Amino acid sequence: MKKIITLAVLAAILSGCSNSDLYSGDVYTADQAKQVQQVSYGTVVSVRPVKIQANASNGKSENVAGSLGGAVLGGVLGNTIGDGTGRVLAVATGAIGGAILGDAIQDKTSQASAVELEIKQENGSNIVIIQKGSANNFYAGQPVRLVTNGKKISASPRYDNGSRE
Repeated sequence: MKKIITLAVLAAILSGCSNSDLYSGDVYTADQAKQVQQVSYGTVVSVRPVKIQANASNGKSENVAGSLGGAVLGGVLGNTIGDGTGRVLAVATGAIGGAILGDAIQDKTSQASAVELEIKQENGSNIVIIQKGSANNFYAGQPVRLVTNGKKISASPRYDNGSRE
């Protein structure tokens, strides 16, 4: 029984190891450090809470740790049931069910709370930015500072009351 608990804890730890802080407007990647970035200003038009699925492309997780861990755990649990053909079926069913459940758990644990910001830029155009954070940090009408390198952009509240020298 201790082995099963250990496997479950290990699977949970591995599936929660994704670093979603880089989706925040407060975190820069190593590639962004010591590079010139452009700054512009705007005003928040609307704010909507959303989720960012970490480690995903096309909406599906690329990490197999949750599925693999779930399959192993399900197979081990299935092995404790019945004898002969019944045990073989229990192992197979446990492994398949564990893989499906492990994948679902991993997908859920690798989501980050985020915010979708519609921002009216000073040039009159509207843009939408999705970044990690809380909708409580932004509000409609709030002045924001936008930092971009041409590919990535982040928004942060502007605390200088709009005055620039």
